[in-house]
Amino acid sequence: MRDLAQHVDARGKQDWALVDVHDIETFLAAQPKNRPRRLQIARQFFRFAKSHKIILVDPTSGLSAKAPKGFIGQTLTLDQQRRLFQRWTIDPAVHPHEALLGILALLHGASSSEVRHLRLGDIDPVARTIRLGQRPHPVPLDPVSWTTVQRCGAHRETQRTSNPHLVVTKGTKAGRNPASVAYVSHILDPAGISPRVLRSTRLIDLVNTMDAKLVAAAFGMHPEGVTIYLADHVDPDRLSAPSSADRPG
Repeated sequence: MRDLAQHVDARGKQDWALVDVHDIETFLAAQPKNRPRRLQIARQFFRFAKSHKIILVDPTSGLSAKAPKGFIGQTLTLDQQRRLFQRWTIDPAVHPHEALLGILALLHGASSSEVRHLRLGDIDPVARTIRLGQRPHPVPLDPVSWTTVQRCGAHRETQRTSNPHLVVTKGTKAGRNPASVAYVSHILDPAGISPRVLRSTRLIDLVNTMDAKLVAAAFGMHPEGVTIYLADHVDPDRLSAPSSADRPG
């Protein structure tokens, strides 16, 4: 109850009678794993408060102990996206593998697995497209993305390897296996971001500006896999529709 009191106070409410269901939902969403216990305690308090005429309406009425299905992960603001975009397109000190994963995840919603398994045969230099994972169609690349792929290819050439993958490490250049999961999972560490956050940010933008079914088809995903990114499950501050000039790339 102390935590709940601090939560509603931070939202500018100093009277229990002013607390509504949205205050309770945001309080529960802060600790999803503790949702059942927190809701139970809140219900007990508000039942007591209502019986003693402290409040007129119980804000916990109708809430479920099960967390609503929806995206609750981290996403990036436009300013954060711009800074990362500049890092991966301007800074020559950034490793080609970091720039590749960063740009493909930020602009094309690529997962670390899709980039890890990207082969030279998946790259069409004439059409400037790449095949990512189980996506049914080749992904057209904008000039920035294509330049990033070329830079990574040039780095691969210096390793003098016959490994068919675009991302080749010291441990894989003598064989034919893709880079390890551990290696790829830490590629973006210098940028302080994860591929999952970049991919989620891109999917949220696409799902809320296009038909979710079209997005699912383009990414080779099940429709239910993209509907969790719909706007009613995401912080509205992350969803302001930018003009084309505001979009990175």
